[in-house]
Amino acid sequence: MLPNHAREPLELRGGTTFYFVTGWIEAALDQAKSAAGWKDVSLGGGAEIVTQYLAAGLHDEMVISIVPLILGDGARLFAGRGDARPKLEQLGIVEAPGVTHIRYALVG
Repeated sequence: MLPNHAREPLELRGGTTFYFVTGWIEAALDQAKSAAGWKDVSLGGGAEIVTQYLAAGLHDEMVISIVPLILGDGARLFAGRGDARPKLEQLGIVEAPGVTHIRYALVG
C-alpha cells in the first residue's frame, strides 16, 4: 500500500503481511515484485493510486471492493481520464459478508 507517511508492516493471522511503501508508484511496484521473486503482486490503494497506475500503464488487472459504507463524498475512480477510460472485462466476483470483490482485466 502507498500511504503518505512511513508505517510499519501489518501482519495478519494466516501469514499475510501488508507492507506500506512511500515514494513513487514505479518504485513501489519494483519493490513489491522484487520481494515476490518477480511473481504477480497486488497493490492496494484508493482512487488516487488506481488513477496513477492506470495513467502509467503499470497494471493489467484490478479488484474493486464494494462495501456498503458511505464516507464523505467519495472519489471517482476514473476521474479526469475523459475518453481514456480503461476498457474492463469482468473476470469474477467474490461475495462475502459486508463486501463484494469484483475482478477485472484491463483490455487493450
